[in-house]
Amino acid sequence: MHGDDGGDPIAELVSLLARLPSVGERTATRLAFHVLGGDPSYAQALGASLGSIHERVVRCERCGNYGAERVCPICLDPRRDEALICVVARVPDLVAIERSATFRGRYHVLHGLLAPLDGIAPEDLPLDGLVERVREGVKEVIVATPLSVEGEATALYIAEVLQPLEVSCSRIASGVPHGGELEFTDQVTLGRALEGRKLL
Repeated sequence: MHGDDGGDPIAELVSLLARLPSVGERTATRLAFHVLGGDPSYAQALGASLGSIHERVVRCERCGNYGAERVCPICLDPRRDEALICVVARVPDLVAIERSATFRGRYHVLHGLLAPLDGIAPEDLPLDGLVERVREGVKEVIVATPLSVEGEATALYIAEVLQPLEVSCSRIASGVPHGGELEFTDQVTLGRALEGRKLL
């Protein structure tokens, strides 16, 4: 199940950790020995947290953000601008934009991008909810999908879907490097990209 580890619990843990993004076998090995060399209560707490994460975390029914409640804190915050929505591909992108502290609107998380080769078609993106929110009085939608082929295709499709609704639809500026992930982009660059957005 976890590869040919011969029943070795350390090899099993290394194999599982190595499946995490950006974690190679060397880092996974270091992490495994760090956990093994630490307090057993930490390993137990880590295991319990990982084991129950899917039961304890839900998607916000308004924007798709992850949280412990049906509606996330951003959607509940009355200080946020309800007339401004930023569309992102994934929750880590939302977190990155929040870290830049330059955006005071609300979000809409797609949890994916148009990728026909991977079987992600337009109908797989949660755009009905976005359209409904726009009809409720949103004035501008900022599309902050990655500046990749899939991100661009998704941005153009969103602009097409929103076009009949007479809402301003803009795209983050190219301060974010082409093919770059928002999650790993520095705060200043992200802030400039938001401020330099252009109409789609």
